[in-house]
Amino acid sequence: MVSQFVSSHDVRLLGDLHFNFPIGTHAIGRLDQNSEGLLLLTTNKKITKLLFQGPIPHKRTYLVQVKNTMTESTAKKLAEGIEISAKNGTRFSTTPCEVAIVQKPKGLFEMGKPLHEKVVTSWVKITLTEGKFHQVRKMVAAVNHKCIRLIRIAIENVQLGQMQPGEVIEIEEENFFRDLKLTLE
Repeated sequence: MVSQFVSSHDVRLLGDLHFNFPIGTHAIGRLDQNSEGLLLLTTNKKITKLLFQGPIPHKRTYLVQVKNTMTESTAKKLAEGIEISAKNGTRFSTTPCEVAIVQKPKGLFEMGKPLHEKVVTSWVKITLTEGKFHQVRKMVAAVNHKCIRLIRIAIENVQLGQMQPGEVIEIEEENFFRDLKLTLE
């Protein structure tokens, strides 16, 4: 699914979900078509700017399944910051972030075609405060791992939890701002 309501392409959109979204609803921090997980929606246009362009960096946490076994030393390289490709063929050094090799999450819904049983993979949890174009995918590629699955599990204290694909949960505005560590002035 594409995290928008309108597209010139023939793709599944947010409007295809069984939910009556208010007029003016838009996604905060979109996910690309090959990513999954937590997507925040709002009618408040100020939130996107406060969350991603404000003076305080906000954390986003991802579970990443990568091909092959990731070592602790590789995870440390990612955590310290790594050079990745950026716009127009330039290079970009990522800021230090939190990286931990984790076990495959329990109760994780399966997506798409299953991997061959002999394919070795690792799961990594990455928490960062920036989000350049496809940054997490580029980071793991820069240390010679292919990203198989990318799941956003949290933005600050708003958690994916046990939500299932396509599920929509409304959050009271006061709790939404508190959990995102935002203040409107």
